[in-house]
Amino acid sequence: MNLRNKNEHLKALADKLYKEGVKHKASVWRDVAEDLAKPRRIRFEVNLNDIEKYAQPKETIIVPGIVLGNGVIKKHVTIAALRFSGSARQRIEKAGGACLSIEELYEKNPKGRGIRIIG
Repeated sequence: MNLRNKNEHLKALADKLYKEGVKHKASVWRDVAEDLAKPRRIRFEVNLNDIEKYAQPKETIIVPGIVLGNGVIKKHVTIAALRFSGSARQRIEKAGGACLSIEELYEKNPKGRGIRIIG
């Protein structure tokens, strides 16, 4: 996968996710890798309002970008993202959800089953 990003950690993560997505035939990881390879100005910024609107209770969501704390969330969801704002992390955990890094979610679910991308 050709990346123009200067962030070495992000390059390594996108490359790993793409290769593992091909290996495990998990399109969710390939899609996340392609989204992470995009320039920063195109990367996703998702507010809690959007997650509350589109996510189902007890669902696992991945955001290939930043989760921002605008809005209210009441659902118990597990969210993996590149970054979380402080208020977003606090509100998600207060609602009974969990905040993970993309690497942590990959380690827990390498086949990518039951994961939905929002962004």
